[in-house]
Amino acid sequence: MSKKFVGAHTSASGGVFNAVTNAEAIGAKAFALFTKNQRQWVAKELDTQTIDKFKEALQKSGILPKHVLPHDSYLINLGNPEADKLEKSREAFIDELQRCALLGLDRLNFHPGSHLKKISPEACLDTIADSINIALEKTSEVSAVLENTAGQGSNLGWRFEHLAHIIDKVEDKSRIGVCIDTCHMFTAGYDIRTREAYDKTWAEFEKIVGFKYLMGMHINDSKPDLGSHVDRHHSLGLGKIGLDAFKFIMNDARMDDIPLILETIDETIWKDEIELLYSFEL
Repeated sequence: MSKKFVGAHTSASGGVFNAVTNAEAIGAKAFALFTKNQRQWVAKELDTQTIDKFKEALQKSGILPKHVLPHDSYLINLGNPEADKLEKSREAFIDELQRCALLGLDRLNFHPGSHLKKISPEACLDTIADSINIALEKTSEVSAVLENTAGQGSNLGWRFEHLAHIIDKVEDKSRIGVCIDTCHMFTAGYDIRTREAYDKTWAEFEKIVGFKYLMGMHINDSKPDLGSHVDRHHSLGLGKIGLDAFKFIMNDARMDDIPLILETIDETIWKDEIELLYSFEL
């Protein structure tokens, strides 16, 4: 019995419960979703009927809540240097955590934030940690899961040290986690293509952040080169990372029992990619 839980970021169009149906259709054992439109600040509240339909669909699917990795809105910037925009982001983030709780989910994936070249990276990281502390204090049950970034523009979170800095300043360590995106990791300069590079990169992760915080992964190949700081995903084996890294992941016990989510660019082959990943298990 596999201890890996592979899926994809499925569409919740027409209702969050559809994300479950769409995950089942591709043979997923895990999935990610947006609980609201990711490009709008405000969404209508989740009604009882929608919540019940989601929970029922999830239970029937056999996918466990801990293998679901919701993603917050792309508009949120928890490190925003402008006070009014920061406040708006914090309120929206709290709302996202509350939506997850209503759906019976235990984690929310988000991009740390950006300094917009208006404050120092360190001040921005501190602001992000403050934002998380405020949000965790006003909510319960759901963990905030920091995603590493490619380091495009003024986005922080691309270095393991950035993630560690934020975690260090988060008061409730039981509700903070990390999601590592393989494309972002690679374009941020962390190589995983060979056994030697893979082992070295993950040893660094363990030393700086710690596997105890790993609560999910995004499994993507990369169009750009190592260290390019450009965020462009590719289908597995078609990008600059290649298939070996994904074979290593599928046989690495440290990635057991967490959602491993495809965000590769061709959703018509997600079913095949899920099967491919499972075929790598020895």
